[in-house]
Amino acid sequence: MTLTFHWFLPTYGDSRHVVGGGHGTPVGGAGGDRPATLGYLTQIARAAEELGFVGALTPTGAWCEDAWLTTAMLAQTTERLKFLVAFRPGSVSPTLGAQMAATFQRHSGGRLLLNVVTGGESHEQRAYGDFLDKDARYARTGEFLHIVRELWAGKTVDLDGEHLRVEGAKLGRLPDPVPEVYFGGSSPAAGDVAARYCDVYLTWGEPPAAVAEKIAWIRGLAAKEGRTVRFGIRLHVIPRDTAEQAWAEAQRLLDGFDPAAIAAIQAGLARSESEGQRRMLALHGGTTGDLEISPNLWAGIGLVRGGAGTALVGSHTEVADRIAEYHALGIDEFILSGHPHVEEAYWFGEGVLPLLKARGLWTHPLDTVPGGRDTAPAAVPFAGQR
Repeated sequence: MTLTFHWFLPTYGDSRHVVGGGHGTPVGGAGGDRPATLGYLTQIARAAEELGFVGALTPTGAWCEDAWLTTAMLAQTTERLKFLVAFRPGSVSPTLGAQMAATFQRHSGGRLLLNVVTGGESHEQRAYGDFLDKDARYARTGEFLHIVRELWAGKTVDLDGEHLRVEGAKLGRLPDPVPEVYFGGSSPAAGDVAARYCDVYLTWGEPPAAVAEKIAWIRGLAAKEGRTVRFGIRLHVIPRDTAEQAWAEAQRLLDGFDPAAIAAIQAGLARSESEGQRRMLALHGGTTGDLEISPNLWAGIGLVRGGAGTALVGSHTEVADRIAEYHALGIDEFILSGHPHVEEAYWFGEGVLPLLKARGLWTHPLDTVPGGRDTAPAAVPFAGQR
């Protein structure tokens, strides 16, 4: 199976240094030297689609711009790139959510993917008017996805659930194609929802042995439901022409971390209810020593950022080797990012993707359509690629 690569849209700002965010980051706590304007995000998105990334993940939370509105605008400035829109089921009714997705598909030419985020921080959920605890939020997510999938199948839905209730719900127009559902979570409650409803189960970047355990866990749960799911992984990347250059860049980023900021961010993340966040924190323990937790897997990002906290660091060949290693475990989709997001997209797209193509693991999306890249629009130019 050909690997699928997605990039990331930093809708909270970008920089040549790591910009924090996620999992309870205070409002206004993110942001960088490059504001997340529509023009700048367009540069990232156009670069990603030119290089061969299939989609781009857009985060959700009080610390970033709204994912639905931002990607709806970016769909008008791009040609092919799909948008993996992170959204929280508790913020809209399931019927409205299903309708929004169907409308997005029509107006974007079928370029919507959905990343369902249940929400791991009760205090942030309460800010949005959601007062359920974590397990109840996962139960509600299951009800939400049940309703949405029934609606997308053209059915009329009546459900009197524990958390959601609809009567005579039906869509006037169905999405075409039906958006794929991406879902992550490391708790038992998350596994049950993933097994029943997701198309792609996502994990943050842990060492291969830990990722293999997660794949086996979800695969077993899905089999009990009579389903199969695909698997994806969320990672940062720092590829360079040589390993020495890559690790020098990782060290430059690490040198820019203020020890006081590390302490404050780690204290906040330690209060997280997310099992996935707990696993991220355990990889580095809040200290700056021994951050290469597995060959070419660096946990430094997680010192100052919630959520995905690891990066693949090394020469282009080493990074390609690690991707092939994860693929051998069952990972078919990779959601990647790097600071700054324009430049790092090119480092990866020009350095690593050709190696994977030579190994028969990846094909540029345009190479599979008539006319190929000869008929594709040129990427938007930008200043200071490297």
